[in-house]
Amino acid sequence: MLNTWVVMPTCLPLVLRRCHACASERFRTSGKFRVNANHKLIDAWLLALCTVCGETAKLTVLERRNVRSVQPGLLDRLHDNDPGLAAELLQDPAVRRRNRIALDWDGAWRLDTGGSDPLDRGRGLPRSSEAESLGKSDVSVRFAARIPVRPVRLVAEGCGLSRAEVERLIAEGKLVSVVRLNARLSGDFTFTLKH
Repeated sequence: MLNTWVVMPTCLPLVLRRCHACASERFRTSGKFRVNANHKLIDAWLLALCTVCGETAKLTVLERRNVRSVQPGLLDRLHDNDPGLAAELLQDPAVRRRNRIALDWDGAWRLDTGGSDPLDRGRGLPRSSEAESLGKSDVSVRFAARIPVRPVRLVAEGCGLSRAEVERLIAEGKLVSVVRLNARLSGDFTFTLKH
């Protein structure tokens, strides 16, 4: 049976960038934009506040662009301070590269297992020949956003195990996948848990 888990963002991630005022390296974005027009040229920034001193940093979204070259829908979303647009822009590699920022996703995501338990602990089965007769569980993990996380952590959280127990299952060949389970990953993958 194939179970589907989803890694979902719960809020916008912290922006890692050095603060000019206090040398902190973390900024919080609320999804607010600043748009400035100068004749036919437009600039737009995503605003971020330093988590220590509150200093505002502007992350460049549009720079000296002709107003007619900007899609009206994008312009409306900028003026409406659309938090969905802020999430999209923070995940855009071009925006991150232009602003020389990285993202900190700690505490900004959750794992939704849909109530499934690949170990079938809900049936009260111990790890014995009775549990082994069930065969295996296939789990597909989908990412709703590009959140870098180790699959070992996801498996541990989704199955209610410690990371050491998950590592033991990998070493025993009872947990297999085509991806490296102990390396950071931000794309969809599947794994099989043999009972």
